[in-house]
Parts: sequence; structure tokens; C-alpha cells
Amino acid sequence: MDRAAAGRFVEAWCANWCKVDIDAVVAHFAENAEMRSPLALKLTDSPVVAGAENIRAYWRQAYGSIESADLKILNWSWDDTIARLTVWWQLGDTRASEFMDFDHAGRVVRSEAFYGK
Repeated sequence: MDRAAAGRFVEAWCANWCKVDIDAVVAHFAENAEMRSPLALKLTDSPVVAGAENIRAYWRQAYGSIESADLKILNWSWDDTIARLTVWWQLGDTRASEFMDFDHAGRVVRSEAFYGK
């Protein structure tokens, strides 16, 4: 993954979330990926969801009833040294930053979201 590939990833990631295409979002995750989120803590009593299938089930529980979302990318950055993508986005009144760490195959192995208003 390089900066150009990261930019393409951000565009696809945003488009998939706008369609609430959870399967397409999870397709970018490694099987043993971990996702950390304050919302996960509220819904599962744990801030960490481990494994692509568990992440898929969690997102279906959290967002499966929504048909579309007007997610806006505010900015993003790519750190080539540690293969980390950071995305700043907004959905309605909610603003968030989210980082994603990638493996050599270009799959997300770890992500963490931080929410604010």
C-alpha cells in the first residue's frame, strides 16, 4: 500500500459506508483483524471486536437497519512507515477520526475509532 492506494481505499471505504455495504467494508479486513470503538463497548461490553466475522456481526447489529448514510470525508493521511491510514469523517453531527493499520497484503489488521461532536 502506498499513498495513492490509500486514497483509493478511502474513496471505496466512504462509498461502501454511504451504501451501508457492511460486507464490502469487511472484505478489506484480515480474518484476524481487531476493531476498537466506544460504540462496541456500549453494544458488546467490550471495546474490542476481534475477527472479521465478529466485526461483520457487530456492524450488522449497530448499523444493519440503516439503508444509507451521508458520510463525509473531512481529511485523511497515510503513514508509509507504519502502514497506517487515518481518516477524519463526519456523519450528521458526529465527527470522528479512525485509524487503520494494514498488513503487507493491503488488508486492515487493526482499526480504532474516536468519536466527538
